[in-house]
Amino acid sequence: MSPGTRRRGQHQTSQTETEVDGRMCRIYGHMGGGALPEDLRLTGAALRHGGPDGHYLDEGGGWALGATRLAVMAPDQGAQPYRHGPVRVVFNGEIYNHRALRAQLARDGYHIADRCDGAVLPALYHRYGLSFTEHLDGMYALAVLDLRAEPKLVLSVDESGVKPLYYHRDRQGGLSFASEPGALGILCGAGARLRPEALDTYLTTKTPLGPRTVFTDITAMEPAETLVVTPGRPPRPYRRRAPAVPALPAGSLTEAADGLRSLLRAETGRLAVADAPVAAVLSGGLDSSLVTGLLAREIPGVHCFHIRYRGSWPADESGHARTAARAFGARLHEVVLDPARIPEELPRTVRALGQPNADPITVSTLALFRAVREAGFTVALTGDAADELFGGYDRTRAAVTAEGDWAGDYVRALAAVPPALRAALYHPEYRALLRGTTTAEQELLRRLRGRDGDRLAALTEIETGLRMPAYHLRRVDHLSMAGAVEVRPPFCQRSVTGAARQLPDHLKVHGGVGKRVLQEAARGLVPESVRTRVKQPFTLPVAAMLTPGTPLFDYAREVLAPSELRLSAPELDPAAVARLLDRQAAAPDATSALAVWSLLVFELWRREAGRPLPGRAPARHGTAIRYGTSGAVRAERAA
Repeated sequence: MSPGTRRRGQHQTSQTETEVDGRMCRIYGHMGGGALPEDLRLTGAALRHGGPDGHYLDEGGGWALGATRLAVMAPDQGAQPYRHGPVRVVFNGEIYNHRALRAQLARDGYHIADRCDGAVLPALYHRYGLSFTEHLDGMYALAVLDLRAEPKLVLSVDESGVKPLYYHRDRQGGLSFASEPGALGILCGAGARLRPEALDTYLTTKTPLGPRTVFTDITAMEPAETLVVTPGRPPRPYRRRAPAVPALPAGSLTEAADGLRSLLRAETGRLAVADAPVAAVLSGGLDSSLVTGLLAREIPGVHCFHIRYRGSWPADESGHARTAARAFGARLHEVVLDPARIPEELPRTVRALGQPNADPITVSTLALFRAVREAGFTVALTGDAADELFGGYDRTRAAVTAEGDWAGDYVRALAAVPPALRAALYHPEYRALLRGTTTAEQELLRRLRGRDGDRLAALTEIETGLRMPAYHLRRVDHLSMAGAVEVRPPFCQRSVTGAARQLPDHLKVHGGVGKRVLQEAARGLVPESVRTRVKQPFTLPVAAMLTPGTPLFDYAREVLAPSELRLSAPELDPAAVARLLDRQAAAPDATSALAVWSLLVFELWRREAGRPLPGRAPARHGTAIRYGTSGAVRAERAA
């Protein structure tokens, strides 16, 4: 058995004895979308990075289902689409309760020969219809093709939105879907036009939140969403019932912490089961340290991976990661990223993201997952989602007790660029355009106004329902799959998210302290110096790296040069951007640095995405969008 591999039972079992689970994949397809065979072939090839171990495609009259596979379990099984008579399913993710579902379906007369977890899905749908997702416990994005009577396509994602799914609806009523927005450009020509407000949305919330993407014609599915698609009709939402989840005992902080620790131990144990090597991502903070410590109890000597930067930089967490790894008996891999390589790494990173994301950690994240894969590991457990669930962010704690405009302060804290600086960077015509739209800032404020009596609940709704899936989980999914690594986040397990929602507010945030119950749950397991340390962001020290004389600053000057922006960025005032760079050069600070970084990422992403301009007509897939000196667009057939 490979290091880091764990199977259930007290002894090493053979392949035939093992209860095999699933895999990570990339899925795509359409109903009535009119994709040509060459489009389908190229889409599968474009998604191969997330599924290098297999490629499947099934198509018929007016429909197609495709998948690429990253084998985690049962490499000799699991061909997609899974089938049960006229029902076919393509699936990306893990169904953790598939054994119980398989036994239940067997009692109902269903025989499922394939032992991969996704193989239960067609029979489950056949048995329960649209309510089949209410029986699933896992992380998933899936598509069901039901060819009985009137054919229909059913798309669904898990409760937390761990596995993303995007779709495009054409003018004829056809619908195409894919695990990544860029694949829809190949499959159906979507994604060549930006929403007019896309740049402002990005600078306000660091990435688009909710179902809207930066593209006018691509929609992201929301957590717990199920859509029913029939040819020629708008997608119909199916309202599924929320699963009942046991609450933690909450008589005292200690009692709740004991219950949470037991719950996390059980879920980490479930996620440690794989026929591929399992590792952990260890930042050195509380959340990843707790997950790594629990995983080390399941896999003695577990390998864990930590990113750091060559040289001496502020907020280096390497010492904390080493302390935690020693305490757990874990084998720590320090992945060292040379800041001089960031200009080389950034284009790859923004291409993998699918949409622009202003978090500076993105470039490090991709490098980290590549290192995980190169070291021979296919599965990695992470501490993602703990801050959102338990009130760990400074902005959340401040908003809970703030007087005055707490909602406005919270929304401003989400931004990559403060409102006044955003306005100063915009071209006057873009500022005028935004005055006629509902901005992302206005939408968030509308959700929070009038919620004084339940601030933490209102904030948690935004953090877990909007920000976590869009800004956090999609980023992790796209970058991990670009490195062919399956990420399993224990904090996104249904039992944990449900228990967190039911905890009294004071056990999460009280007296200016966040994650109280989680800190208590880590007592005795995580070293005290790590458990009680002041929280700091797990990110790139961009303020220190974006200074004159560094490769990153020179690169930003080049990409954001006025001559470049006049051609590619009609939303921006090139002179204002130049003044921002001059200000950062003269007196570097965190606000200016993040603004420069955010603009740099957006413009690089725009280049990698074919340089779509806001409001321009889309070019069909297979075309390259080019610009004349006036900024006018013409589409030329790509060679």
